[in-house]
Amino acid sequence: MRPRRVLVREFAGRWRFEREAWAAGCRTVAGVDEAGRGPLAGPVVAAAVVVPPDFFLPGLDDSKQLTAAQRDALYPRILAGSTAVAVGMASVPLIDAVNILRATFVAMRRAIARLPLRPDLVLVDGRPIPDLDVGQRAITGGDGLSNAIAAASVVAKVTRDRLMYRLDPRYPAYGFARNKGYGTPEHLGALARFGPCPLHRRSFGPVARAAGQPAGAAAGK
Repeated sequence: MRPRRVLVREFAGRWRFEREAWAAGCRTVAGVDEAGRGPLAGPVVAAAVVVPPDFFLPGLDDSKQLTAAQRDALYPRILAGSTAVAVGMASVPLIDAVNILRATFVAMRRAIARLPLRPDLVLVDGRPIPDLDVGQRAITGGDGLSNAIAAASVVAKVTRDRLMYRLDPRYPAYGFARNKGYGTPEHLGALARFGPCPLHRRSFGPVARAAGQPAGAAAGK
């Protein structure tokens, strides 16, 4: 485990975009990120998190750089220390109907709309969100560069992982509690043996092939 002083220094170094926004007069700044663009099953989940200037959580990072135990430990502290947190989802039928990228943007807009306060600026990981009615700044690799986006990435990931865990007993053959819908060898083997279940994204190539159908939208991140 890295020394605390290193974690504090890394956390302090991820305030640049928030500080620039606050200095420009944006009092309420929300970080937005998603989880679940790449899996073969389950919804895509987005989170919007507004963090205050005195938010302090060393060890916070891009959710992909953290273990499940670390994310679970950070999650309640993010909820407790944030000004506001909201989650939005896009269902499997929507993903199949409009493609995973558009569905991700829907989930992000839903998360932002569910915040109890309107942000002055949204910091979003990756691409700009189309048709958003608030100001935004898209940051490539933002989940590793912004504390607000990193907090959103953890909330989105933990929320989605817990959802897939709860859904596992409905479809026990696929191991969703373990693979969270990602295309692990175990999951692909079950998909080949049993075919897709209602949680599977039939527009994704491996699922479409297992169902004997042509693939539609391609999987994203």
